[in-house]
Amino acid sequence: MLDGFTKTRAMNFPRQVLAGHDCIGQIGDMCENFGLTGTALIVTGPTTGALAAHHVKDALVQKKYDVQQVEVGVATQQNLVKVEEIAKDVKASFLLGVGGGSKIDLAKLASANLKMPFISVPTSASHDGLASPRASIKDGGNSLSLNASVPLGVIADTALIVKAPYRLLASGCADVISNTTAVLDWELAVRLRTEDFSSSAANLARYAAESIIDNAAGIKPNLEESVWVAIRPIIISGISMAVAGSSRPTSGSEHMFSHLLDKIAPGKALHGEQCGVGSIMMMYLHGGNWQRLRDALQMVGAPTSSKELGVSEDQLIEALVHAHEIRKDRYTVLGDRGLTPDAAQRLARITKVV
Repeated sequence: MLDGFTKTRAMNFPRQVLAGHDCIGQIGDMCENFGLTGTALIVTGPTTGALAAHHVKDALVQKKYDVQQVEVGVATQQNLVKVEEIAKDVKASFLLGVGGGSKIDLAKLASANLKMPFISVPTSASHDGLASPRASIKDGGNSLSLNASVPLGVIADTALIVKAPYRLLASGCADVISNTTAVLDWELAVRLRTEDFSSSAANLARYAAESIIDNAAGIKPNLEESVWVAIRPIIISGISMAVAGSSRPTSGSEHMFSHLLDKIAPGKALHGEQCGVGSIMMMYLHGGNWQRLRDALQMVGAPTSSKELGVSEDQLIEALVHAHEIRKDRYTVLGDRGLTPDAAQRLARITKVV
């Protein structure tokens, strides 16, 4: 047994991560250093990503790459098919996800399906999937979390990310803060279900969360320094999933609560915001310091209540009661039977979520 695992696994990580002011100009050098050749396909969107895509295209053209571009919306099965068909049509050799989380998710899923490398170029940081091997996609009325490719490289230009709405960065911070309860759930599953465990992955996820919590007071809107402080833990959180070979170190009962809330009240809040609120309540169930998480979330400007999430008390209670049904293969503090409505309401009130 090595690092808690009993099975042989392949671990893939980004070969290079660049984060800093105006580093997007180094995309051409990164592609050359990786030995990438042929046609590059930029997967981007109509807003912030479009501006960044222009910089990426110019840098690649200077290095004599043939550059094509596809503009898509949210991460849906339909848009994934569109990306894959265009990649085949232009005979792309590699992909670049340039934009928010949905564009990167589409690029990493297409990369996995087409078996070609991709580079992650985020223009916002609303969750910890920038460097992870997981992607979320909507298929019909369901939101699926799927295995995907780990980016060959990541370029996080803080000068671009700071221009995105601050709410997105606060959501990314909340998503990473929620690692605290995800790791506790994982450790609980090890004790009660003898689940495989990686101390390395757990320590990375916990380190990322503690970095955000410790620096929460300094993460503010319109400050590029705040992006720099936050982006490193957000990327490390994603890498912890690559170490684990699953989302276990970053996704537990708080994510199950978030996924259920997506079904009950779709589009009301961001993924990271919901996970942050979920982590407050799940930390209480673990007997931990839920007030510390609540204080950190408030300092970064993330929601801590149902009202701030834009959902009703009844919707939040329903999500708590049924959260355990989301992933029955993943044991958490919610157990196999979940919470009763009375217990859920008491939990939400004690933690001041309602």
